[in-house]
Amino acid sequence: MTFLVYLLVGSAAGLLAGLFGIGGGLVIVPVLIITFGLMGISDQVLTHMALATSLTTIIFTSLSSVKEHHAHGAVDWLLVRWIGAGIIMGTAIGVFLLADVAGETLQIAIGIFALLMAAKMAFDLNPGSTRQVPGKTGLIASGSIIGFGSAWFGIGGGSFTVPFLTWVNVPMKRAVATAAACGLPIAMTGAVSNVYTGWGHAELPEWTTGFVYWPAVLGIALTSVPCAKIGAKLAHKLDAKLLKRGFALLLLIVGLKFLFV
Repeated sequence: MTFLVYLLVGSAAGLLAGLFGIGGGLVIVPVLIITFGLMGISDQVLTHMALATSLTTIIFTSLSSVKEHHAHGAVDWLLVRWIGAGIIMGTAIGVFLLADVAGETLQIAIGIFALLMAAKMAFDLNPGSTRQVPGKTGLIASGSIIGFGSAWFGIGGGSFTVPFLTWVNVPMKRAVATAAACGLPIAMTGAVSNVYTGWGHAELPEWTTGFVYWPAVLGIALTSVPCAKIGAKLAHKLDAKLLKRGFALLLLIVGLKFLFV
């Protein structure tokens, strides 16, 4: 029954990634926190497990997405190189700092982030294209911030990377494709770092390597990749504004749940 939940979560995450160009972590992390709690997993580790598992699943969806975007020549690999260098550092630092943060504190942070993303999607809040692409140092610094934030919320970074790239005048299609490619170093660094920081923790259940819970990774990966392709097709047929507001309502409920329940 629990494995069915993982399959459904993967389906929802994949559809949302295809529809809105955002990482499925916004859905995966809250559902895993609730599911792990119902499984009786210790509060000391369940939030860290949800974040680590979400980041690990993004490896598979990112690979699929990057392949598609690269085939269309939309990925700016020079930007990926320098932003990615910062992402690796920022993600690793973020994960190592997370290891000492209480699960309850992390859930409050996730709740606040969900509310901010709900407002962004409901009111279509996006930065204007007011700057130019910075040099190598600026890109590495920006990547570090993106990686750090992604580690704390268990996401692939699209929620940070796309607004940043559009802010520095990168066209939207290229920004989305480049952000998808940047998701891979986030996911891989996050997965490896969470394996290290969680290694040998006494409260971890079976089938974990560090904080990564493999049954959930398998279930989510099986459905998220094909459903991302379905979501991308639906995006061209459905009312995007209505869908965004519906998803914003879901994020509002999630945010309020983690903050007040």
